[in-house]
Amino acid sequence: MGHRALSMGKGVRGKGERLNLFLLPFPFKLSPFPLAKPSPQSPLLEEISGGSQMDLKLHGKSALVTGSTAGIGFAIAQGLAQEGASVIINGRSEERVAQAIAKIQQSIPEAKVSGVVADAGTKAGVEQLVQQVPQVDILINNLGIYEPKTFFEISDEDWLKIFEINVLSGIRLSRQYLQKQLEQNWGRIVFISSESGIQIPVEMIHYGTTKTAQLSIARGLAEMTIGTGVTVNSVLPGPTRSEGVEEFISNLAQERGTSRGEIEAEFFQNVRPTSLIKRFATNEEVAALVVYLSSPLASATNGAALRVDGGVIRSIV
Repeated sequence: MGHRALSMGKGVRGKGERLNLFLLPFPFKLSPFPLAKPSPQSPLLEEISGGSQMDLKLHGKSALVTGSTAGIGFAIAQGLAQEGASVIINGRSEERVAQAIAKIQQSIPEAKVSGVVADAGTKAGVEQLVQQVPQVDILINNLGIYEPKTFFEISDEDWLKIFEINVLSGIRLSRQYLQKQLEQNWGRIVFISSESGIQIPVEMIHYGTTKTAQLSIARGLAEMTIGTGVTVNSVLPGPTRSEGVEEFISNLAQERGTSRGEIEAEFFQNVRPTSLIKRFATNEEVAALVVYLSSPLASATNGAALRVDGGVIRSIV
């Protein structure tokens, strides 16, 4: 979700801590046949993105979003701030953390937002993070990386690295914060997984495996919350319009002398043909579900894996 290829899940750290580049690392051919038009973004989402505020009863709640200087993570942080939560931005770069804070404060002058510069993908980074933030009401485990590689090229070191960042980061932080949430009888933990956790991408088996692991961990933690006001859920984004996707589409359209819309339509015809919306979801559309799950209004949703994949996964449950 610094690899400038297209993939199936979360992005790379560095440019935005996690980018959701849901394209494949090989070119696809333009089709001579008419392409389905993408469905428009919903008017409700446009209203929310435009600054209209919903009362999700998050005033007074504290929230930590890992890998939140750009992309889905940033959109989640901004959405939580819009709803009145005190939000902690996290990233590895002091400059990007500061830029994210400034951007939120510019769009939401009353926002309560701060930042912690720490690499949540390492044990030392997590220790640094929890030292500065010893307790939170809402934890969004958003940090993750991907790397397109064939199975035979994925080394032991690659497996260990992607598991430490994608899986252990959430385990370490949940171990720190879940117990305190249980003690206060209220809390929210959300793991940002991926549709790749169900439809394992052959070009990134190690990545897909980490996304499946997140689903298992979230469900297991939810079993520990029985009879409390704490919930643990997973969200599975599908192809999402990130900075990397925008750049890729623009460059490819320029290369081929065609429009960005044509490239996007071709992608969903050839690479993600099961998509029902036939377009990339916006970061804000993914964030809207996460923000709702973080609220007291979602108290009956626990132990769930919720998809915001545009219908890519062909399943009725």
